[in-house]
Amino acid sequence: MYLGCRVKIPRDGGNITVKTINGTPYVYIERGRTYSKEKKYSIPKRTCIGKRDPEQPDFMYPNEKFLKFFPRELLPSEKNGRIRSGCLHVGAFFVIRKIISDYKLDEMIARIIGQDAGLFLDLAAYSIITEDNAGQYYPDYAYNHALFTDDMKVYSDSKVSDFLRDVTIDQRIQFLNEWNAKRDHRERIYISYDSTNKKSQAGEIDMVELGHAKEGIEEDIFNYAIAYDRNNREPLFYESYPGSIVDVSQLQHTLKKAKSYGYEHIGFILDRGYFCKENIRFMDDNGYDFAIMVKGMKSLVSELVLETQGSFENDRRNSIRAFKVSGTTVKRKLYATDKKDRYFHIYYDDGRKASDREKFEDRIDRMGRKLKELMGEPIHPAGDYKKYFDLVFWHEGQADELFMSGVEKADVINREIQLCGYFVIVTSAKMTAEEALILYKSRDGSEKTFRADKSYLGANCERVYSNESVDTKIFIGFVATIIRSRIYTLLKDEVARLDKKPNFMTVPAAIKELEKIEMLKGADNEYNLDYAVTATQKTILKAFDMTADNIHRQARALSSDLLRIELEAFEKQAAVQAEGSI
Repeated sequence: MYLGCRVKIPRDGGNITVKTINGTPYVYIERGRTYSKEKKYSIPKRTCIGKRDPEQPDFMYPNEKFLKFFPRELLPSEKNGRIRSGCLHVGAFFVIRKIISDYKLDEMIARIIGQDAGLFLDLAAYSIITEDNAGQYYPDYAYNHALFTDDMKVYSDSKVSDFLRDVTIDQRIQFLNEWNAKRDHRERIYISYDSTNKKSQAGEIDMVELGHAKEGIEEDIFNYAIAYDRNNREPLFYESYPGSIVDVSQLQHTLKKAKSYGYEHIGFILDRGYFCKENIRFMDDNGYDFAIMVKGMKSLVSELVLETQGSFENDRRNSIRAFKVSGTTVKRKLYATDKKDRYFHIYYDDGRKASDREKFEDRIDRMGRKLKELMGEPIHPAGDYKKYFDLVFWHEGQADELFMSGVEKADVINREIQLCGYFVIVTSAKMTAEEALILYKSRDGSEKTFRADKSYLGANCERVYSNESVDTKIFIGFVATIIRSRIYTLLKDEVARLDKKPNFMTVPAAIKELEKIEMLKGADNEYNLDYAVTATQKTILKAFDMTADNIHRQARALSSDLLRIELEAFEKQAAVQAEGSI
């Protein structure tokens, strides 16, 4: 597709050639050579970047490929139109830029990605600020935001698509190696490992396989996991793998991967989905400590809760005020053949009891309604239907069997109601109930990371059509997660220092408030802050060790850059027009 404008044919060291096909002169760029053993000479690899103007041979009409090879070119269509808004959002950008600088992510990405490093960082910032990652909407974001690209260039969605395909696996590996090489490997760290899955509305992607999504529906998904350092509250590495691979098998691979990055002294904080004999044995064999939230419905846990029920809930000595719960610790083996004692930390949350019961009873009600809908159907409900209901069939076990009704098992349901408000954490190392809860709660950063990636970063469903593109989007999403995790941590730390907990100190609310810091273009073509930084914005900025004066300084520097960029663009366009008129 041609871009509807005319530019001067680039002079690229003899790599530009013109070839006429069916009377039309096309412009090609040589992007390398491949040696042919048969012909015994090198064959050039060329890409068409547009067609030559027949009336003015020094000029051409570029296509979308032109932007890939000459990204710094400012096209006449961009210059004659509005290349950027007269109102730019800068507050969130300044915060994100500071975090990127603090982590030296800009240097890493520039070294690894090269000339498109700015676009990479802009796509990461875009996903954080807009809570979306769809490439087709990026130009709208770029139009009214400060950018990391050279000269704050606004790229088209086609350029974004090309870029997503061009990032290589070697670049992704290099980033993870460098990122993890700079992390703390000396002391024992707890890696909070969780996983999620993403639906894919895409074409032929190798990772996409029929799997069991978290929502309980069989559909085409791929899995995505992040390892998170509890001590330093940082994402460490990520993995994506086919949807057919269950989480528990992938965990074992992740344990090995963590060690390959140099993490020798490792403990793991794991979601309840990883509670199984195989995983426990694997961590024991490798000397890894663990803390696992255990499924409340497991018989061992249920029995422990019922055994201890009434012995600690109202005892002030068992109160854990920071989390508004009570807790006690029991030493037991996990399973009959277990060789080690484990520490079961049992907690009661009075505030959670009512909500747990309501959720459970609502679930039973839904199951009951579903069973009524199935009456008279040739179906045999299984799983929790059998657990909570006595099922009645007509001609049970015969060829004409029909489901007739389901009667609640009152004793089973009542027993589960007794467990409402209770939860259990199992640790391999000896510690108090309070210590175990503090340790497990430290995974909040990891959980927020997953929620961020699926919800706030707009990555619940990957709308791409190639392996390369989806891999790059996951890579960009991980870097965005590093940045967002830091925003979350610093905001949380600042809230802890405040006397009250304002509702604007969550990441989405803070970003929304910072987006109100704008620069407007005046009649003199200079951008200036629209109004003074508010008290709310000052509170948010303090979390990042930034002040109103700091914002004003950055705004003045940005204004100077924008003025320079516009002047250079004007001068370049004038030169092109003058040359074209000769």
